[in-house]
Amino acid sequence: MSGAKRTGRRRAGAEPASKRSTNYRNLSNPFPQMKVFSDDQIAAMHETSLRTLEELGMKVLLPEARRLFKQGGARVDESNEMVFIGREMVEAALKTAPKSITCRAGARERDLTLKLGNLVFQPGAGAPHTTDLERGRRPGTARDFKELVQITQNYDVLQMMPPLVEPQDVATNIRHYFTLQTQLTLSDKLPFVFSRGTPQVLESFEMLAAFRGASDDAFKANPHCYTIVNTNSPRTLDMPMAQGLIDFAKHGQVAIVTPFTLMGAMAPITVAGAITLSHAEALAAITLTQLTRPGAPVCYGTFTSNVDMKSGAPAFGTPSHFQASLAAGQMAQLVGLPWRSAAGSASNLNDVQAANENQLGLWGCIMAGATVVIHSAGWLEGGLTVSYEKLITDIEVLNMIAELCAGAEEGAAAIGFDALQEVQPSGHFFAAGQTMQRYNTEFYEPIVHDYANFGTWEERGSLDASTRATRVWKDIIAADTRPETSGDRREELEAYIARRSAEGGALPES
Repeated sequence: MSGAKRTGRRRAGAEPASKRSTNYRNLSNPFPQMKVFSDDQIAAMHETSLRTLEELGMKVLLPEARRLFKQGGARVDESNEMVFIGREMVEAALKTAPKSITCRAGARERDLTLKLGNLVFQPGAGAPHTTDLERGRRPGTARDFKELVQITQNYDVLQMMPPLVEPQDVATNIRHYFTLQTQLTLSDKLPFVFSRGTPQVLESFEMLAAFRGASDDAFKANPHCYTIVNTNSPRTLDMPMAQGLIDFAKHGQVAIVTPFTLMGAMAPITVAGAITLSHAEALAAITLTQLTRPGAPVCYGTFTSNVDMKSGAPAFGTPSHFQASLAAGQMAQLVGLPWRSAAGSASNLNDVQAANENQLGLWGCIMAGATVVIHSAGWLEGGLTVSYEKLITDIEVLNMIAELCAGAEEGAAAIGFDALQEVQPSGHFFAAGQTMQRYNTEFYEPIVHDYANFGTWEERGSLDASTRATRVWKDIIAADTRPETSGDRREELEAYIARRSAEGGALPES
């Protein structure tokens, strides 16, 4: 065999291979946006959404929200809590809502800019249960919440910290203390604050500002946290969600507006109909934030999929879910705001169905140009469970997508005429100078995938991907790596929580 020296030794004069480094913290979507509807159809759907708000209206349960809408020019029927929003109000809101939002995390290198074209991932959120191969499926606990925060913190490709699981062994009047304290001490990523009533929200803002050392003005000047506000489809904005929009807008923190519309259930059965309803609800909520405080940071959002018409259960990662994401992306581009979409899976365990559904839903979000993709890792059972193993196996896919965001290297060095010149016909490139310089840095290094041949895999114990993922997450928990935080601020936070807990905490508002 002829080739470059025909030996495994480093070619004389070649530079030693360096260790591979990656940066997944600030990603831009490299893919052109895909359309499912024509521009004329999108314009017609937008027009129908405006007509829906004007003629059919939104049911708004919070009196303060109805007052703000009325003050802004909406027609309000107090007898049935209906608000009819004129298109001029919506257009004014879209003019003042920021097109780019800079969010302050716990460390400056973790700061995020939410705008069209950027790409941010979150793991699955809000599940009442967790599961892993060793402990099985169970109601979420404080221990689970902490461990899932640690796993999320470990991977740069997950840039925001969501409420992965409900810690049901922590009382609801003090749960917001626990969840925020855990995020602040175990992570330096952008934290999540629940919209569960003004008392809990304001206490969370107070704790966060103090822990970050931010004055009231500095806290309001740039968002330091975010929340997710779901409308109650069809066409209802309940009291906690409306209050959350107002509280977050007043204090300059990010609200991600997300109608959760399932085709054939709480939304029309067609993709076009469901997205039209979702768009109308999102516009109503965005308008409320701008009536509260013009320029308040807010993200457009949608989470639209279909139900299984045989059982009524939510389905995810379906063709309709994919199409709905594309349509929502077109609507977001129309209004020009950063926007949130979602992946997810309805599978009951981390199997091939779970992988297929999550990846199809994920690619729908990416090809739609989503800014924030939530539920991108770990979600099972349509959001009822977060799986430790699925969190790891899905992160593998997110890492590979992050690699694609950097694009392929260009230029003479990448083309490598020297390598082509060096290797003779029928030779090999294993020992070529270009290979020796790059072999340790050129390719993505998997965290759980195994590229060994069958014999080697069998010698290593014949472990499947989920079993290997168990080892990965257990190693992360055992390492217990934490960001550096001020000891004084940790003590102040603990003292605040102890004092407020003794005083009774703050119950969620319904």
